[in-house]
Amino acid sequence: MTEAVDWEPSDAQIAAMTVAQRRALIQRLERPAAELIHPVIAARIRRVRVSLMMSGSVALIPWIVFLGLTLPNRYVADHWSATWIGFDALLVLLMAMTAYFGWRRRMLLLLTGFATGVLLVCDAWFDIMTSEPHDLPVSLATAAFAELPLAAVLILGPLRIMRLVASRLWLLETGMRVWHLEFPF
Repeated sequence: MTEAVDWEPSDAQIAAMTVAQRRALIQRLERPAAELIHPVIAARIRRVRVSLMMSGSVALIPWIVFLGLTLPNRYVADHWSATWIGFDALLVLLMAMTAYFGWRRRMLLLLTGFATGVLLVCDAWFDIMTSEPHDLPVSLATAAFAELPLAAVLILGPLRIMRLVASRLWLLETGMRVWHLEFPF
């Protein structure tokens, strides 16, 4: 039988702790990762996902070479309007979801914000690459002054939020980059 403990550290005691002591305390208090997902299952899922991404990366190299050698420079596309309208509708949906999650202060903002930023980069790329010569200045200006700056905000914002959350949980060492942050399981 576990005995209830009424001890609660004071603000002064917490402030007096070193970074390592705070990190150790948080790790002791957090829910164990094994309670959330069995370590064997987590390892299996990770292996499968990493394998899929590695295989896909390798498989895309010959595909890119093949496309470079076989695709025509000019191509008339069916459903051109539906393609762009659908893409822009998806962009509007993700922007609206990002705005909603930001307004409601929801963590899903990280996913929708990042995805919206990536779609804006794709939008700029395809606008520039598919524009006729007389439309190119407008496509370049739109990319430079609207799509790419907004994409930077939408991609860097979630990274800053992730850094803030990791810092508050004492998961980042001083000077450590968010790219080096590991999953706790």
